[in-house]
Amino acid sequence: MSRPKYRLAICAATLFVLSACSGSSEPSTAQNGDQGTPSEPTQPENDGATPTPVSDLIAATPGLNGGFPRFPSTEVPQLPLNSLEALLALTADQLSDMKEPVTIPGPELAPVPRAECDAASRPLEGMQGRVSTEAINSPQAAEGWTCNLEQIAHYRTPGGWRTWRYTDEQGRTCAYYDTSFTAPANIVSVAGGPSLGVVVLDMSDSANPVRTDLLTSLAMLAPHESLNLHEERGLLIANTGNGLTLPGSMSVYDVSQDCRNPVLKAQRPIAFGHESGFSPDGNTYWVAGGAGYILAVDVSDPTQPNVVWRGAYYSHGLSVSDDGNTLYQTDPINANVGIMDVSDIQAREPDPQVTDISRITWDTASIPQNTKPFTRDGRSYLLEFDEFAFRFNPPTVASKVGAARIIDIEDPENPRIVSNLRLEVNMQENHRELTMDPSALPPTQVFGYSFHYCGIPTRDNPQIVACSTMNSGLRVFDISDLANPREIAYFIAPPKAGRALGLLPGDLATSQPAFVPERREIWYTDATSGFYVLRLSESAWPQ
Repeated sequence: MSRPKYRLAICAATLFVLSACSGSSEPSTAQNGDQGTPSEPTQPENDGATPTPVSDLIAATPGLNGGFPRFPSTEVPQLPLNSLEALLALTADQLSDMKEPVTIPGPELAPVPRAECDAASRPLEGMQGRVSTEAINSPQAAEGWTCNLEQIAHYRTPGGWRTWRYTDEQGRTCAYYDTSFTAPANIVSVAGGPSLGVVVLDMSDSANPVRTDLLTSLAMLAPHESLNLHEERGLLIANTGNGLTLPGSMSVYDVSQDCRNPVLKAQRPIAFGHESGFSPDGNTYWVAGGAGYILAVDVSDPTQPNVVWRGAYYSHGLSVSDDGNTLYQTDPINANVGIMDVSDIQAREPDPQVTDISRITWDTASIPQNTKPFTRDGRSYLLEFDEFAFRFNPPTVASKVGAARIIDIEDPENPRIVSNLRLEVNMQENHRELTMDPSALPPTQVFGYSFHYCGIPTRDNPQIVACSTMNSGLRVFDISDLANPREIAYFIAPPKAGRALGLLPGDLATSQPAFVPERREIWYTDATSGFYVLRLSESAWPQ
């Protein structure tokens, strides 16, 4: 058994390269659909402090040019914080035992075959996935670019990290998404301010989304990537978090009776939030804390959430097997995935023990974001997706985009990569040549042309994967042949459709997508321009 040989200070120092916003703002509550004036958050007043350029932060990052980055100046509404010094003091000796990561085998790295676009498409010519300065400044940019995807609806409030679809007991269908990117310095900061909240849309007519509520409890104002939904139980939960995974509050809503008007069932202080997951039975809400902890919260009684286990692990995201006994944990610092036995927690043993079954990595690992377990003809697989094009340990910026991959985990002690999902623009030799391409979240060599969240429409024999890819929009892949995935569709929103808090022109597709298989619809958000309902052509998604 081995432990990471570093302090959390490395993590914190490198995380600050993401923060480029400063100032304060009052969130705007004005909302619009696709008609009239776009609703955007109020621009912050400049208090005289000069924002620190991201390029300067990167130049000061350990392992890049030495030293520690300066903290960006921010003046925002304050959220409850725990002791940052205590977080930074977390050492290897305090981390849980874990297995040494094993580099698993896989096929030769290559982009997937390009999509063949139908006559109704507006394809973007050139390198697969690239959106150049010339493209953004072209007349075609006003409409964006499509391939086998038709825009059905657009709701302008900018999105964030996760999009969910839910049908309540009365048959009403709703969408939920966070607006995290509208918050000053929400991506990463010591004091990430509140966003507009979590948007609730009535999707009875998916071509005409209607906002019915805006959830503004503390956790919903700053959920970062933790917004989560359990469909069978009708629970919508988030925990306060940001890129540094600071502690705060947890909110539990019941959406089962009327999805349009969620009912707040509980709020409670909770330590360490960043992302989250649900056990399939809906009784355990897992909190992934990138700053060094995982929490298991019993929500069997949603009015009385109760932490039943806490483990010291760096964890960006996590997912759980169908039986609730196996946790798939993404370690963002050491760039690996832990396959962990959590059966004691699932069984509610009084002194639960958690152990590694295996711990895996791969040559192109950047920052493992999260996973989606699924089966194909009864065999177990894991869809894993990385974010960005750098890594923390060792601190490296080398245009190595992690992208996504399908991993065979039928034997969880000996996983193997079946195939990779990546675009031409994600290949290292291409990516390093495009560092001057525009990006809504610069610099391109660190964040641009990378994957963020992927989703599948079902855990049982999914045929497609949809991924939000920064700069490259929403990309859809056919995985009916797991060993030979191919691109079948994409949607690149108009790059000047809207910009949140000074973000530059360009797509910033970061949200987990949701699906309506019976109508071949995919719902997702772009952080600059809002919520989209898209429909795949029948030829692209015949099943």
